[in-house]
Amino acid sequence: MSDRLARLSGRLREQGYRVTGARRAILQELVSSSGHVSADELAALVNRRAPRVGRMTVYRTLELLQQLGLVRPIYLGSGAAHYVLLEDGHHHHLVCARCDAVVEFDDCLMQELEQRLGERYNFRVQGHLLEVVGLCESCREQEPA
Repeated sequence: MSDRLARLSGRLREQGYRVTGARRAILQELVSSSGHVSADELAALVNRRAPRVGRMTVYRTLELLQQLGLVRPIYLGSGAAHYVLLEDGHHHHLVCARCDAVVEFDDCLMQELEQRLGERYNFRVQGHLLEVVGLCESCREQEPA
C-alpha cells in the first residue's frame, strides 16, 4: 500500500469509518490519477479494478471524502466537477484562461491568510483550494506584440 493510500485510509479510520474493499479501490484510483477525475471517470477506473463496485458507491464515497475534507470538487471548464485530493489540507492550481491548461504547485503561502481569516471571522479553517487564473506561456506567446 502506498504512503498516500495508507494516510488516506488512516484518516477514514480516525473518523470512525471502515476502509472497505470498495473504498480502498476508490482511494487507490484517486491516488493513481492524482485526484483530477470526474465522478464518472473515477467510476470507470474503479470498475476496471473492482467490477463489483457500483457507480452509486463511488458517488457516495466521494461525498463522504468531501465531508471529511479529503477531496474537493473543482470545475475546469468542462462542466463536470473533477475531484482533487486535499490530504494535506490544501491544493493549488494555475489555470490558463484561454487553453484551460492546469499547473499544480506545492508552494503554499496561505497559512498567515488562513490564520487572519479565522481570527477575523471566528472561523476554524480546515484547508483551502487555491486557483490562480491567467495565461500560460504558450498562450502569451500567441498574443500580438
